[in-house]
Amino acid sequence: MKTTQKIKLVSDKQKTLKEEVSLCGIGLHTGYEVTLTIKPAKENTGFVFVRTDLEGTPHVEADVNYVTTTERGTTLEKLGVKIHTCEHVLAALVGCDVDNAILELNSAEPPIMDGSSKYFVEAIEKAGIIEQNANREYLVIKEVLNYVEPSTGSELTIIPSDTYEVTTMVDFGTKVLGTQNATMKDISEFKEEISSARTFSFLHELEMLLDAGLIKGGDISNAIVYVDKELTPETAEKLKKAFNKEEVSIRPNGILDNLNLNYPNEAARHKLLDVIGDLALVGVKLKGKVIANKPGHFVNTQFAKKLNRQWKLQKKKNVPDIDIHKEPVFDINGIMRLMPHRPPFLLIDKVLELSDSHVVGLKNVTMNEPFFVGHFPKEPVMPGVLQVEALAQTGGILVLASVPDPENYSTYFIKIDKVKFKKKVVPGDTMVFKIELITPIRRGIVHMQGFGYVGDSVVVEAELMAQVAKNNPD
Repeated sequence: MKTTQKIKLVSDKQKTLKEEVSLCGIGLHTGYEVTLTIKPAKENTGFVFVRTDLEGTPHVEADVNYVTTTERGTTLEKLGVKIHTCEHVLAALVGCDVDNAILELNSAEPPIMDGSSKYFVEAIEKAGIIEQNANREYLVIKEVLNYVEPSTGSELTIIPSDTYEVTTMVDFGTKVLGTQNATMKDISEFKEEISSARTFSFLHELEMLLDAGLIKGGDISNAIVYVDKELTPETAEKLKKAFNKEEVSIRPNGILDNLNLNYPNEAARHKLLDVIGDLALVGVKLKGKVIANKPGHFVNTQFAKKLNRQWKLQKKKNVPDIDIHKEPVFDINGIMRLMPHRPPFLLIDKVLELSDSHVVGLKNVTMNEPFFVGHFPKEPVMPGVLQVEALAQTGGILVLASVPDPENYSTYFIKIDKVKFKKKVVPGDTMVFKIELITPIRRGIVHMQGFGYVGDSVVVEAELMAQVAKNNPD
């Protein structure tokens, strides 16, 4: 009977562009002509902006920890090098399911285009998308996380979900633009439902921005302007001069000039687009449902910082993303066909994942374990040495599953190092063990890193070295 079986790892493959693609336009706030070239990037690169107009072509990673300002857009700054209004192109990359890309700019700001992500999406699709060899990583949301900004009433919450979902709810408190909602059930909906939603502003905000010398690259064609005040002759003249228009007027729908809305709730959809772009700065793909009430760049990026910290903690703990209820690679009978151990010293109940370099096993800890009789009768705790033994047995499965006749081999400890016990293991706990090869197996010597978890907490860790030896014949 065949005792080995490989299963697909939880992560799917990373993606990048097939070839580079360029777009030209005007920076919204700077007013400068700019060329954006999006290039393929190596695995695990993420999104990196490169300023080709500056000496040394400095790099600015799309990292939320580089966010400096969120006024009318999200600005990144690293060592004095700035990238303004990064969110629309980042949203396009996430919406096209891309993981890695180099974004070369000859100015400080990507082109605004029509104020949406539409043209970025079209360019990425024109370049094409390819799979890479490396597996994706996800921040898998297992408990509710949120961020509240009391001064504005803004709140972002993320709850567990098998996919990346986003819902935005906005209330602008004006007659021309009241309450709106928008929802994206899956990232595959981004292109058709979200990418064409354009940025917007209210007339009173537009006046202030013009007076402050901002939006130098602005045009009535690349932003929706909702008229929330009287369009005085003075204001009309100011707008005609700023946007080089002979006439400006208010259409019946309360929008300045002659733009037609792409969606009735375009404002809410653009806010959703901004959420996706800002949360791209977390630095990892998300599995969770985001509910954004009155989102904005400040609250979006504050929430992204919180998710980034959660991701770093998850990475540090190395918690495997597994479903303990799925069909195992090996059940207890399969394990006993593979391993020489037997109860009460068989400490693994099933194997959930197995590849050439890693294995994930599980043990249900019950009060019926024989060691609880004396360790300790009034406060039962699983002995640390048996936790390490369980790690070793899990590692043994990784090794023995790679040979054609595992019944003829055994694995023996030759070294244990860097053992740490972080938390008590008690009856009722479900222990998950993850073992990864530190170096390839050579001459029967196996060097492994092992972690044991209860929930999201590391309870034991160790480096293990073992020797694979052929059993003596009877």
